[in-house]
Amino acid sequence: MGQLKYKMIRTGRLNGQIIPLNLVFIDAKDVTKCGISFKEACEAIAKTQPDPTMMNIIDMDCVTTTSDGLLVEGAIVAMAASDRNRIHPEFGFLEMLEVPYSKELIEEEPHLKQWDRIYPGRRLVMGPKDKLLPIHNAAMTGRACNNNAGTEVWSIITMEELLLPILGQIEIIRDGRILVGKTGEIISVSIGMVVGEEYGRIMPKRAFHVGQTAHRSGEKAKGLKAHIPVITCDKKVLARYIIQALRAGMVPGEDIGPAPSILVISRLLGTRIAMDKIEEAAYEELASVGFTKEWMTEQTEPMTPEEIISLADEILPGGEEYQVLDVKDAVEIFYAEV
Repeated sequence: MGQLKYKMIRTGRLNGQIIPLNLVFIDAKDVTKCGISFKEACEAIAKTQPDPTMMNIIDMDCVTTTSDGLLVEGAIVAMAASDRNRIHPEFGFLEMLEVPYSKELIEEEPHLKQWDRIYPGRRLVMGPKDKLLPIHNAAMTGRACNNNAGTEVWSIITMEELLLPILGQIEIIRDGRILVGKTGEIISVSIGMVVGEEYGRIMPKRAFHVGQTAHRSGEKAKGLKAHIPVITCDKKVLARYIIQALRAGMVPGEDIGPAPSILVISRLLGTRIAMDKIEEAAYEELASVGFTKEWMTEQTEPMTPEEIISLADEILPGGEEYQVLDVKDAVEIFYAEV
């Protein structure tokens, strides 16, 4: 018998925010060491947890995208939801799809130019490989729902929800730092600034193109997710990935989504924003949280990438009532018999 290591944030509260399910994060390397499949790993962990639990297996050798088109290191390769020590045999487990490289795909999804320029040869893992649910990329068992390819969870009984952007989960695997708080209005608007992806983790089939908003709700966009707790990365980490994308030639509104944090850093670095390609519905939502067309064209004092990263907590907008925690102070380490 072997021992499978996993990290968990328990149901309850963290920094005053409701954690509706047990949150479990597993390094794919630890699964490989045990010589078992991803599904067997999740089933072994489920046997240790009678309460509603979400599980994500993360492979740090892969890359994936954020919803606004940043290419990042680390990808969720499998996800599960368990309750009362079991995983539903039909709906409780999903593996993710490895997307084959092709020049045609990169032409159709311009944010993937980062693949060649930053991570050549790395495996790109995106949304679920096979799923039975017609709309949501979700795994469900009993009271637990693990949604949006592992980046949003909720209790099916209480409907308490938590957002888990991929960059926060990667920091948990890395033993880095995480931001815990309320989503707030700016991140609520940011969530709508998506790129079109055939195999998207959240919105597949290129439902929207760069420069559009997935919300299309005007002033209401800032309130859609504002009240929901969020666990994400330290803002310095987000700044590094945005700078990396901009240095690789990505243009907000043309290649990557015009999310507020991307726009802030683009303006400070003096890179182009494709204002003519951002639709009016997106401008309306951005303006509702202070990012107007006039703001985008104002002259600003330039900053170096190093200055932006060092001052990211002051510069980057988003999040409310939050605290930045060391991962070691937020998670517990457990082992499952396999």
